[in-house]
Amino acid sequence: MQEVTAKLRFLRIGPRKVRLICDLIRGRKAEKALDVLTLLNKKNAKPVLKLLQSAIANAKHNYELPVERLFIAKIMVDGGPVLKRWMPKAHGRATPVRERTSHITLVLAAREVEKKDGEKKKDKKEKIASVKITASKDATTKTTAVKKNNK
Repeated sequence: MQEVTAKLRFLRIGPRKVRLICDLIRGRKAEKALDVLTLLNKKNAKPVLKLLQSAIANAKHNYELPVERLFIAKIMVDGGPVLKRWMPKAHGRATPVRERTSHITLVLAAREVEKKDGEKKKDKKEKIASVKITASKDATTKTTAVKKNNK
């Protein structure tokens, strides 16, 4: 399985806020994640969307991977350096303000093609046949149990 990594560093948004967005797209297909991020009504979604688009472009150009097979294997949000500022408050006091930054690491991977289409259809038919057999056996045992209780 081939992996493509993209990083966004020193984003001026706190990691706790960005993790909310990243949790929504973790493990999804790349195309579905793009849809989710474009429709989200959050300020933090825009930089994550740009990072995902960059990772997809890297996968297409550098590794010639098809977009349909790409999924988000890993997405991590780590804290970056904290900018320390001061805010004036009442009675001449100054209180600290910590402006946090984030580092985002996105790893895309391509799913392996397991079986051909014909083999998948055979497997589904076998599963359906086995379910019908077990269902019919269960139905007969349930009806006999009901009859015994009625007597």
